[in-house]
Amino acid sequence: MSHTFLEQLWIARYVIMNGMAMTVSISLLAILAGSVLGVFVGLALVYGGFVLRLAVRAYTDIIRGTPVLVLVLASYYVSAAAGLDLGPFSAGVLALAVFCSSHVGEIVRGALQAIPKGQTEAAKAIGLTFTQTFTSVLWPQAMRQCLPAWVNTAAEMVKASTLLSVIGVAELLLRTQEIISRNFMSLQFYFLAGGLYFIVNYGIEHFGKYVERKTALPS
Repeated sequence: MSHTFLEQLWIARYVIMNGMAMTVSISLLAILAGSVLGVFVGLALVYGGFVLRLAVRAYTDIIRGTPVLVLVLASYYVSAAAGLDLGPFSAGVLALAVFCSSHVGEIVRGALQAIPKGQTEAAKAIGLTFTQTFTSVLWPQAMRQCLPAWVNTAAEMVKASTLLSVIGVAELLLRTQEIISRNFMSLQFYFLAGGLYFIVNYGIEHFGKYVERKTALPS
């Protein structure tokens, strides 16, 4: 082929940047929404009534046992059949956020249950409400235990974002495939895409370590 990889990269630079921006946007929204929902899932699993715990347990088990690709396709096609006006981007983010929430919920549940019950009883004894107990006593301790597993979940969401290409979301993988279909440099551009995904996950890992340092107890 007469064109070199660098020439083709320069031609496709804006396409790649747009795909990268889409991947970061999808991942960020899914991680944030899934983490917030996951905290409530974890709370329900630990402190909810019997019926609520049963319903949330069924939710987490079903979602965690379902392949992400199935969730993506269901979110897109089932919502359309139900009359909901969800585009590919919104449906994809919804599917990833739901999947993320089930994992974060289990992470939060485990972290909360690892805290000695005596701390909750002591908080009640001094008149703290449940909200005050959670925000001031339980959550700061649980968060330290959640962080390593949360970082792994966040990285999985970045990798799972590649599945959104099947419903037409123009994220990095789909953009890369479009470029390859024009110049046939599959090895070079797939390596480039892999490097870009690595950079995003590397950033998430270091953000997690930064938060760990900031929240660590002084020795």
